[in-house]
Amino acid sequence: MRRTGLSAWITRAGERLRDQSASGSIALPTSTVYRRQPMSSQSSIENTSGNPQRLARVAFLGDLNGAPGRRVLEARVEDLRSDHKPDLLVANAENLRNGSGLNPDLYRILRDLGIDAITLGDHVYRDRRVIPLLEDPDEPIARPANLSRAAPGKRWIRIPIPAEAGGGEFLAFSVLGRVMMNLPANDPFETADEVLAANPGIAGSLVDLHMEATSEKAAVAMHLDGRISMALGTHTHVPTADARVFRGGTAFQTDVGMCGPYDSIIGRSAEPVLRHMRSAVHTPYDMGSGDERLCGAMIEFRAGTGRASRITPFQYPLEG
Repeated sequence: MRRTGLSAWITRAGERLRDQSASGSIALPTSTVYRRQPMSSQSSIENTSGNPQRLARVAFLGDLNGAPGRRVLEARVEDLRSDHKPDLLVANAENLRNGSGLNPDLYRILRDLGIDAITLGDHVYRDRRVIPLLEDPDEPIARPANLSRAAPGKRWIRIPIPAEAGGGEFLAFSVLGRVMMNLPANDPFETADEVLAANPGIAGSLVDLHMEATSEKAAVAMHLDGRISMALGTHTHVPTADARVFRGGTAFQTDVGMCGPYDSIIGRSAEPVLRHMRSAVHTPYDMGSGDERLCGAMIEFRAGTGRASRITPFQYPLEG
């Protein structure tokens, strides 16, 4: 019988999957590459970056989680660079300090490993020693943009894109969700609009959607479609299989996953979590261990128009 419609689409999608095991990257459905036809040069992101010779490439790493996240980053970041050749490397580091927050020593380790920009989430102030870094205009780290204006720290980061990838400046910031989140936050839709309005002429941009609800992440991303290069989810620590490029040119994935131990319950040892869930008696959650993976997504976009053309999720196991 001739296959038509959805059945044919599923068959073609399955045929596009490629085994990536030779590079040490786990071949999962989330490693599918999503393409669109070239789009019009018309864009709401102003082109001020000159004549790009090729697409710019940004690798975004999901929540770096404790010592296991640091270990897998140190072990596999060069493989990531070799395989994907990113021009910029951006990471969410809000769980690096034993699963909650960031401190100056860990920040310096990330910078020494070549992380170009660092976003944070609801654990931003768990270690107050990070505040001077957040307030330093020369340090590429920012608090969530939709916290109260009285909250310390800068709201976004601007870093240069290499000239061979088109040049110009790249904007990165995070926004917190307001559904099932404990830290009070302002409207993420309005905040994202404000941040983009305050940064005209950028050549490319990323918003880290640090949110619990999948629907809220998708809603904010679609609100920004065509006005931001990539809208990438963090916080839930579970990589999702929905990476795609919207019609307006915004790359999206509900959650790029954590960099940390997957033999765990979202990064924590299973036993105390199960005990709490089954008895209602809270006990401290220890960091998990085992099956450490470096997870994130590679996005290619045209510096200047800011429009993404491809998103490629990746997973690198510690033992590759």
